[in-house]
Amino acid sequence: MVTLRSDIPDDLREPLLHAALSHVPFEGWSDKLLAVAEQELGLDRGLGWLAFPGGACDMIDFLAACQDQKMIAACPDEHLSQLKIREKITHLVRSRIEAEADNRESARNAVTYLALPMNSAAGLKILYRTVDLMWKTTNDPSTDFNYYTKRLTLAAVYSSCLLYWLNDESENFTDTWDFLDRRITNVMQFEKTKAQLKNMAAQLPDFWKNVSQLRYPHH
Repeated sequence: MVTLRSDIPDDLREPLLHAALSHVPFEGWSDKLLAVAEQELGLDRGLGWLAFPGGACDMIDFLAACQDQKMIAACPDEHLSQLKIREKITHLVRSRIEAEADNRESARNAVTYLALPMNSAAGLKILYRTVDLMWKTTNDPSTDFNYYTKRLTLAAVYSSCLLYWLNDESENFTDTWDFLDRRITNVMQFEKTKAQLKNMAAQLPDFWKNVSQLRYPHH
């Protein structure tokens, strides 16, 4: 009986994923991809499951984490620090989508796979991790309610733009980037309106206090 080093499965994650990716356009994401990848790498049967115990979901999760890091590499602090918040978010969303460019068909299949009810929790976890990283990369100081609303809003923007990009046939994906700009504009308008409403709400106590001091005219 051969004793495996405990670090072997982690060392195999990247080569296994790389081997699997070439088969996704034909096979789709499925647990049997692990067996195909094992065979392609000449590995003992079962090593793939040690590396990715959750099967296809774990592979997609690992791929998404790798793409997140590509996004970060494309958005260094020295560049982002020169941008306004709207420009930072736009650049991050675009960079994250562009990270999928080499595996567009695999990304399309991953979206379909994660849309299945049994995989939806994994999909939400992956989406949250990505948008959370985007906001953290901008050094956003939000806490409490704003912390979550910003991530929820960005999740809607990013996911809708990703879906648009997966079906975009325009040259250099110009239609997608125009769509992204429109979505960001909508979000910024929403944030402006929300801020105005918040300011109005803060002024209400003084308003009602002043009203209570009014005197009706005598007839």
